[in-house]
Amino acid sequence: MYNTVKIKIFNIINNKENHFLGFLFNYFIIFLIFCSVLLIVFETFNEKFNHICYIVESYICIIFTIEFLLRLWTANFLYPEDNFLKSRFKYIFSFFAIVDILAILPFYLPLILPSYLISLRSFRLIKLFQLLKLTRHTDALLNIVIVLKNKSYHLISSFIVVLFIIFLASIVMYNIEYDAQPQVFNNAFSSLWWAVATVTTVGYGDIYPITVTGKILSSVLSFLGIALVAIPTGMLSAGFNELTEKKNEVNYKFCPYCGNKLN
Repeated sequence: MYNTVKIKIFNIINNKENHFLGFLFNYFIIFLIFCSVLLIVFETFNEKFNHICYIVESYICIIFTIEFLLRLWTANFLYPEDNFLKSRFKYIFSFFAIVDILAILPFYLPLILPSYLISLRSFRLIKLFQLLKLTRHTDALLNIVIVLKNKSYHLISSFIVVLFIIFLASIVMYNIEYDAQPQVFNNAFSSLWWAVATVTTVGYGDIYPITVTGKILSSVLSFLGIALVAIPTGMLSAGFNELTEKKNEVNYKFCPYCGNKLN
């Protein structure tokens, strides 16, 4: 009886059997996530409603806490090859569990930290981690997470190359422009800000070269930035294509009408 109830709860909160209760739970959590984010926005308009927002948000955080505890309780079904403690330990340090913890953390931190730390307005930004909970409940966002995970090595490699070029260009530009405008390119960090704005093709215009050599370097870096931005874009596009092909291969093995495996 105990294991039957536990398996049933696991299937519902993970929507394993495509049951009505699983869909209902899934969309209920999505609804609460949007409500919680809307409360953060609503608090910025009129502070006299903060008390009502806090009460509603408290109920939402309690539901999120219950959801997290249920997922922790049924973690042995998620990792059936591990024992009781190892499965819970592995789940707690998983991506989705960390997101769940960050989503409910702002509700419990006032009970631990001093009040003068909680009064910081920037502390509310932690609540925005609740949006990341959508990655578990929506296939589109989940696909993004899967692609980022599959292409993480290539993306990190390209990011390192971009950082190397940015730092190299910032140091070269500092040495080129310092004599011409020392008040603008007064240190390497000022030229680093220029390099970031140039490589990303943002071009704020607050810092720019005035020497001929500096303008040539800026032009080369601008064209190079366009190519560098296109590299991770192509990687992600290839990742989505690979994921779609894998899903189609799985779907072809099952009948679209009865769901039985094809011979």
